[in-house]
Amino acid sequence: MIGSNTSAQHPLAYARITAAKKRGAKLITVDPRRTPVATLSDIHLAIRPGSNLALVNALMHVILFEEKGQDDAFINERTEHFDALRASLEGCTPEWAAPLTGLQPEAIRETARLYAKGPNSIILYCMGVTQQVTGTRTCGALANLVMLCGMIGRPSTGLIPLRGQNNVQGSCDMGALPETLPGYVKADSELGHQRFARLWGPFADEQGKKLTEIMDGMRDGSIRAAYIMGENPMQSDPDAAKVEAGLRNLDFLIVQDIFMTPTARLADVILPAASYLEKQGTFTNTERRVQLINEVLPPLPGTRPDWRILCDVINALGGRADYDSPREIFNEIRQVVPSYAGMDYTRLAEEQGLCWPCPTPDHPGTPYLHAASFTRGRGLFTVNDVPDDLGCATDETYPFTLITGRVSHHYHTGTMTRRSWALDREYPEAFLDMHPDDAAALRLKDNWKVRVTSRQGSIVARLRTATDLQPGTVFLPFHFAESPANALTSHEHLDPTVKIPALKLTPVRVEEAK
Repeated sequence: MIGSNTSAQHPLAYARITAAKKRGAKLITVDPRRTPVATLSDIHLAIRPGSNLALVNALMHVILFEEKGQDDAFINERTEHFDALRASLEGCTPEWAAPLTGLQPEAIRETARLYAKGPNSIILYCMGVTQQVTGTRTCGALANLVMLCGMIGRPSTGLIPLRGQNNVQGSCDMGALPETLPGYVKADSELGHQRFARLWGPFADEQGKKLTEIMDGMRDGSIRAAYIMGENPMQSDPDAAKVEAGLRNLDFLIVQDIFMTPTARLADVILPAASYLEKQGTFTNTERRVQLINEVLPPLPGTRPDWRILCDVINALGGRADYDSPREIFNEIRQVVPSYAGMDYTRLAEEQGLCWPCPTPDHPGTPYLHAASFTRGRGLFTVNDVPDDLGCATDETYPFTLITGRVSHHYHTGTMTRRSWALDREYPEAFLDMHPDDAAALRLKDNWKVRVTSRQGSIVARLRTATDLQPGTVFLPFHFAESPANALTSHEHLDPTVKIPALKLTPVRVEEAK
């Protein structure tokens, strides 16, 4: 478990982890904080924030050069570019990684031995890995580790991204990515035109912009209008001041949501949408399981399901969207997304969901990917070197490293959960966790209001002294509009490949709020 506090973020996954632990499974947690899942672990690596990549490379060094624990048969039969990986890891000893990660070399060795021993080992990761300057490279290194030990393609193995929301996987499957159309077909490819033009007619053949690039475009005027659905960038995107400047610079802003969010307050047009209990459709979860959802309540007066709103907008713009139901839309999906082709609403209802790929009506679904081969044929080992500078270092002015995350009773920007009095009662305001030694050095006391300041902005939160994080590190949840964590985080330090900001690595200072 790396970069994920499942006890607060994914309680159902956490329940499965605790059940597996009771059955005798060994658990390793990589987290700067001693979370409940870390407390449960056989090994807790309290890693220095931002150093995941160094750790993973060191684990592979131990397996390759010290333990000889790699799966040679799997490597020879299923992968390529192994020699390049091996050469890149030769110097990545635990002693090299120790000052970068803050971990003892023997703890790194023990972790490597336990993972490689298996016989079945699984890796779960989340935003603590991806929301870093090295996020893409760390994901690549984790994939290397899995292939190095042959831990993929069978039960209780693999590399599992714990998605941030219940239908992130389904949204990506349907093309909610800048580079792809539904089914992960490249937007600018000939295959994309062949597959989709017959249904949609002519469409733009260029790839889209990434979210941080969109925000840049709003500010510099190259993007003049935006249509935001179910998203609250005023509270979720980095550097809130720049986000607001970009949104206010637009000529026209449409927001489609179920509540009046801080983002919706800036809109020229608001399209009131129905909630998940008030519509029909499918969700696809992190195991690629497509599940049917049904309307439990009728939509409130003046609100409508998203698909109906979108159809009207498309038709008003001169397009054609004459669907009568979500079932009809799903049937179109089956025509253009081969991995969904064998599913229909009847099967999804009767079989309580199906895991794609499910290419034919008689196919049982695919609970375990890559059993016989990878999508590209052979698995590709990649070289993922640790950069010399992450660009997010602390200094005398900003001496603490801020980590952001969730608490158990709230979700994302609190659009729904903070409207529940029972949930908000448990966490009614923002708090900052700080090690008692740091608080004492600053002459701050537990429960005081403190001001947290970064190079981007400042907020006020209530101080909680906590021994479950390391000195020099502070933690702030991101659910509270009155103390928005994204007022502190930076838009400047991005993963060079996917442009994700380093939301888990922000230099800050802390002082008494006056």
